[in-house]
Formats: sequence, C-alpha cells, structure tokens
Amino acid sequence: MRRIAVVTSGGDAPGMNAAIRAITRFACASGMEVLGFERGWEGLIYNRFRQLTPRSVGGIIHLGGTVLHTSRCPEFKRPECVRMAAENLAADGVEGLVVIGGDGSMRGARDLALQTGALVVGVPASIDNDVYGTDETIGFDTAVNTCVSEIDKIRDTAISHERVFVVEVMGRRRGFLALTVGLTVGAEVILVPEAPLNMEEVCRTVKENAAKGKKTGIIVAAEGVGDTRRIAEQLEANTKAEVRLSIIGYAQRGGSPTARSRLLANLFSKEAVDLLSSHIGGRVVGLQKGEVKSITLEEACSKEKPLDLSLLEVAKTLAT
Repeated sequence: MRRIAVVTSGGDAPGMNAAIRAITRFACASGMEVLGFERGWEGLIYNRFRQLTPRSVGGIIHLGGTVLHTSRCPEFKRPECVRMAAENLAADGVEGLVVIGGDGSMRGARDLALQTGALVVGVPASIDNDVYGTDETIGFDTAVNTCVSEIDKIRDTAISHERVFVVEVMGRRRGFLALTVGLTVGAEVILVPEAPLNMEEVCRTVKENAAKGKKTGIIVAAEGVGDTRRIAEQLEANTKAEVRLSIIGYAQRGGSPTARSRLLANLFSKEAVDLLSSHIGGRVVGLQKGEVKSITLEEACSKEKPLDLSLLEVAKTLAT
C-alpha cells in the first residue's frame, strides 16, 4: 500500500479533524502517502485533492469542523458519478480510501467500494450516533455536552420564571442525541422519532408535575418528532403552564471536540489504517463493548442501529 486518501462527507462532526490528523500520521509512519479529497464526494467526482503530511495536519486536533470541508452531494447517488469517483481514484494511484462520516457516508462508501479497485474503509463520525456497528460515533459525546451545557443554562431561566421549556435538539430520523441529552439533563419528558408522539400524555405529565409542586420543566425533543413550535403551543393551550421553545441549532455540530471524541478519532483511525495496511477493505470500524473492531460495509448499511427505548422509562422515573 503506497498511497491512500481520506474524505469527510455529509454533516460535519467534532473530531473529524482529529481523525484526519491521525489517519495522516499513522499512514505516513507506515511509509504511505496521503491525499485529502476536498468537499466530500464532490472532491472525488471532480478530482479535487491536496497532499496531507504530518506537518500539514499539525494544530488541528482541537478544531471542530473539517479542514477538508464537506458538503451534501446528491449527485453521488447517480451511478455515473460513482464511476467518475472510482476512475479518479485509479488515475491518482489511490489504493485505499478512508471515508469519515455518518450513515449516509457509509452508504456512499459501500457504493464506491463496488466500483473501484481501491480498498474502502469507513470511520463513523456523526452527532446522530446512528451508524450500525459502533456503540458510539466520533463527535457524539461533544454534541451531547454542548446540548447539556445549553440546557443547564435554560433550566436556570425555567426555574426563575416558573416556565416549561421545549428544547429542540438535532435528530431528523433518530433519537440517540435527544435520549442521551434528556437523561443527562434530567428532562421531565423526552421525545424521539422512534416513539409515537402522544400530546395527551405530555400534557398529562406537565399537569401532574404541577400538582406535585413542580412548576418548571424541560422537554427535550428531537427535531424529527414534528413541529416543535406547534408542540409548545399545544402544550401551553392544554395546561396552565407558561411554555417557551428553545432550538439549540447548529451549535451542536461545532466546537472543540471533547477528549472522548478525540480519543475515538485516534483509535478508529489507527484501526482503519491497520486494515488498509493489511490490504483489507469494505469495512467500517467502530466501538463494540469497549473494543475497537470492524464489520463489513454491507452489514453497516443494511442494518439499523437500535435505540434503547426502555431508557425513556428510566428517564420518566428519574423525573418524578
């Protein structure tokens, strides 16, 4: 293995830069050259890259985002664009490719692996934590801590004004972030896409809390549960509570990665480079019961990571 490449695809996640740095340094230490394709799949389609060296990736481990930039690239769903990317990899002499991203990026990596002679390995990095085959993705811990910090501040206002706050966090399709955040901030209600929204139950919980003397509350809702503004309006209309909506937004994607996110970036990157050094591709690395392992790209893309809905009952008990 003489030359490999790395690309960051899809939504950015804190720790992507740490992974770029680690992949580059592990690969160079093994005598390989490293190319960094820019702006996600777009860079592979149009063959835009730059060479990465141990020095060029210095000073980025603590930075959020990705120095290679990223983009949403719907064109990559077209077979002809995947073929263009494969042809560019071959023309550039790239023998192995590391794809850093979420579940959509892993599907793109699988499609590319079927078209190219290069070996492809996925490194899961996503604040959604929804990649099958890993207990945790790079960036998830950072996003959780960002949300917790913001909600702790919101609770101060909720207590001071005796209000109920609906706090929207990211998660269009999956509720891993909302569930973990809700548990760690002591939310009275947690709403996730995997569980049907029951407004009657939410209103009843708020009323029961008020009857017990709890005039404040935090409801953590993943964006995928529906229109959170409407949820807040319905809640206020059907209870005597004063309700406010707070949307944390894109702050969840940014910021300096936590020690945990940096550690996973280093460990996942080492495994990815080790696989390529052994001429093994078509894999996704991840954390499984405390150990860094890998599964096939096909398995990672064909199975859905389960959300432990029993934790909703745990949260409900803790909020009484």
